[in-house]
Order: sequence, then C-alpha cells, then structure tokens
Amino acid sequence: MRIYGISNCSTVKKALAWLDEHGQAYEFHDFKKAGVNTALLTAWAQQVGWEKLLNRQGMTWRQLPDPVKASVTTQEAAFALMVEKTSVIKRPVLEHAGQILVGFSPAEYAALTGD
Repeated sequence: MRIYGISNCSTVKKALAWLDEHGQAYEFHDFKKAGVNTALLTAWAQQVGWEKLLNRQGMTWRQLPDPVKASVTTQEAAFALMVEKTSVIKRPVLEHAGQILVGFSPAEYAALTGD
C-alpha cells in the first residue's frame, strides 16, 4: 500500500492516522520531496479521471492567475500543472490492491483495506 500527499496537509495527516490506528502498513510518498510524474498521473486518471485529481478547492489553485486556471481544460494541461505545482493534486491518493482512492473517507478506506 502506498499513500501520496504532502506531510503537512491536514487531510493527509488524518488518513495516515487512520492507517496507523488500523494497523495498516504503508509507504508514504511526499509530493513536495519526491514529486510526481505524468506516467503516475495517467495511471491514476485511468481509474478516477483527471478532474478528480485536480484540487480546485485548495489555496494553491485559488492563488493561480485566472488565465492559468482557465487554460486547464484537458488532461495534458492538468498534468503539466500538477507536475509543476504538486499542491494542486487532491490529497491523499491511496494505492492498494490495484485500486485508487482520492481524498480521505474512513468508510472508503475501510472498504478498500477490509478493515
């Protein structure tokens, strides 16, 4: 199991705490330290769609100039932005048993991990 996010993100912290409380072993990938590549984003998007990966609610998105936001209309444009500014990726992303979860929901984590 691998979980992707940013270590100081409150939602990521909640997800990590849930995994710890339920005895789930995981590997943490910090976007800020290790980045992300288009191949990984493409694999995720095949399951959940690129729109779900794009965090339009976060501070990073809100601080982008309007022309930049308006230009994100395709998967290619979204991925270019996500690689450059990893904070616009909705967090956390959990990979487990060939499945992807985006965001944190205790019920979804329990269903995926069998806990």
